[in-house]
Amino acid sequence: MFGHSMLLRISKYFLLTLFVLSVFLYLLKIESRLVEKQSNNCVPQRKYALYGRHAEEGILQHVEEVMDSLGYSNTSIDDDWSLLWCHDYPFKKLKSRMMKIKPNQMVNHFPGSGYITNKVNLATSGLPYVPTAFKLPNQKGEFKDYAFKNPEKLFVIKSNNHRGINIRKITDVDLEVEGTFVQEFIDEPLLIDGYKFDIGVYIVITSIDPLRAYLYDGDVLLRFCPEKYEPLDVNNTDKYVVHDNYRPVWEVASLAKHFKNSGFGMKASLDTYLKSQGKNPEEIWQQAYEAIRAILLSKEQALVTTTEAYPSKRSFFELMRFDFTLDRYFRMYIMEANMSPNLSSEHFPPNRLLYLQVIYSTLSLVGLGRRGHTDNTEMTWLQAPLETEAAMKDIVVFPEICGKCTSCNEQRCKLCLWCLDKNEELKETLFFAHREFMNRHFYRRIIPPPLSEAEAKSGYEAIEGLTEINQIMHEWIRGKCLLDKSWC
Repeated sequence: MFGHSMLLRISKYFLLTLFVLSVFLYLLKIESRLVEKQSNNCVPQRKYALYGRHAEEGILQHVEEVMDSLGYSNTSIDDDWSLLWCHDYPFKKLKSRMMKIKPNQMVNHFPGSGYITNKVNLATSGLPYVPTAFKLPNQKGEFKDYAFKNPEKLFVIKSNNHRGINIRKITDVDLEVEGTFVQEFIDEPLLIDGYKFDIGVYIVITSIDPLRAYLYDGDVLLRFCPEKYEPLDVNNTDKYVVHDNYRPVWEVASLAKHFKNSGFGMKASLDTYLKSQGKNPEEIWQQAYEAIRAILLSKEQALVTTTEAYPSKRSFFELMRFDFTLDRYFRMYIMEANMSPNLSSEHFPPNRLLYLQVIYSTLSLVGLGRRGHTDNTEMTWLQAPLETEAAMKDIVVFPEICGKCTSCNEQRCKLCLWCLDKNEELKETLFFAHREFMNRHFYRRIIPPPLSEAEAKSGYEAIEGLTEINQIMHEWIRGKCLLDKSWC
């Protein structure tokens, strides 16, 4: 009896164990399938790479900081990255890679962006808001004539390969040196607490054909000369040149009380100071916007031609900083355009927030600033936005006109639904422009320029001088403005 009873118990325990084991294996199988399904639906982690002589030495630390916060992982330039952030111009040493760039990859420079940032070409462009300059030795005759007619003027000599500038008498200028230029010196600068300063304005070019550009409106970079301007000593450049060891805004009392004590940004601190001097800051900023627009429009065709050699014109964007100086009559002058502007706060830690916000806003604007993944499909950043971001109802404009259109040859009709359905390239261009507007963060559009309500009703004044695709882009913005004032 005892043996038979034990046998029954063992059998029951065995069957129970077998049942539990079966249930466990079944649940394990389900979990495995779920993991496999999730794995199949997971998007590969987005990656970014850095390029430049000092890229690994902390000069791009804040770029890394923002990219990491957005869920990107750092990789090498030989890997399959989504973004290549280059501190150095990449289209020479990395040209073979750039010629093979994939549709889902972006680079933070446009081919040919040097046409904008070249010091000699900018200074001698003859554009508004650029101090008069002469290229040497080609224009030495014109320079002598100008100096003779303006004996009270001072000039600085600059080189495209050298950052320093020095005031010179005409008799001390070597007029035969290649790659140099002389430029009129703004000898009556606006001083704050006795210091001369410059204003760094950040812009991003998101497209060149058509041309679209945005200005960072969140703040500016203010840099002051280390020493007070007066009395002027031409042999002491610390009085009139902004060096790397510039005086920061928090060491200038009239602005520090707003920046440091009240927590405002540099732009708001400067605006407050200008208002205390009886000036309207918006009039000053408007000069900067007009200057930048003029420069970008003058170089657009050169960038278009250069970019045509690459697989996709949508693979590139450009973050620049334009440096301005302001004279005592509150006139703005553009001094320099910087490719790969400094984004390191190593020497001035309080600048960290400015750089982080510029970088994040830039990535957001170009479609790379999303945190993590929001769906189960692989995000190809250069694809036209999904319908969740924008649909045709968000793109079409001029409802009063489109019902009367009979031909897509008429410019406004090209923006109507039945014409856009025949032009995938234009449709995709408008989708990208719409996404930029929705993701602009601290950026404001400067090309196409902003519109007043009256201008929206009458049309852009200068549209006739633009290329056809730029005319269409301007008209589309006007149509969006008429439907929604926030687009103006």
